[in-house]
Amino acid sequence: MIGKIATGEIEDEMATTKSAAAQLGSLGGKKRAANMTPERRSEIAKGAAQARWTVKQD
Repeated sequence: MIGKIATGEIEDEMATTKSAAAQLGSLGGKKRAANMTPERRSEIAKGAAQARWTVKQD
């Protein structure tokens, strides 16, 4: 079967489908954002930006 997928004889079905957990995860983030105030979303975004741009001292 791997050979047939590699040569294009058949399509890999696993590559195109999302797991149930992945499908629910995307819905959860949208629902969480919809329930937050714009001020709270801004606070979270500022914290995330600060974490990305902070240089870690070893």
